[in-house]
Amino acid sequence: MESTGYLLQGPRVAVRRVRRQDYDELTELAQASAEMLRRWLGARDNSPAAFESYLERFEQPTHEGFVICLRGTGAIVGGVNINNVVRGALQSGSLGYTAYASTTGHGYMTQGLQLVLQLAFGQLELHRLEANIQPGNTSSLKLVERLGFRREGYSLAFQYIDGAWRDHERWAITAETVRTAAQSTDFSESRI
Repeated sequence: MESTGYLLQGPRVAVRRVRRQDYDELTELAQASAEMLRRWLGARDNSPAAFESYLERFEQPTHEGFVICLRGTGAIVGGVNINNVVRGALQSGSLGYTAYASTTGHGYMTQGLQLVLQLAFGQLELHRLEANIQPGNTSSLKLVERLGFRREGYSLAFQYIDGAWRDHERWAITAETVRTAAQSTDFSESRI
């Protein structure tokens, strides 16, 4: 795959915007990862209409959608959204991301999210990102902590997932934290 669509590239992964042509690959990854992801995301509609609706969100200035790809092959290894972007005095958004069963444990999400943070605090001119994570999702909690997010609180009955309101831990990071971490941390050996 040509790298011309990549917004940023790291040692092993690159980030680009999600696009219609990704439907088949993302659907296959989601289906193969359904058991792993169901607890955290609930059952997902993988129909073409649902994917089209998903893409339509990113036509709005309040949402950004990306995929993390292997640099060598272009294969998708993760998905990332920045949702509910608020401009003005806040310059903030909510971070959501998905890893896939076939690609976990290689450090791809750590490297890919590091690139997304660079985009968020650079090109997108955000100041703050928040990630809300279910307390039992230890892999995800370790990931955001490794990236420099700080735990800010606990939200009871935060999101309706798989038939129930689920509690979430609230984590956040600011542009200043990312700049400081970039000066002192090498994410190339991280694993998730």
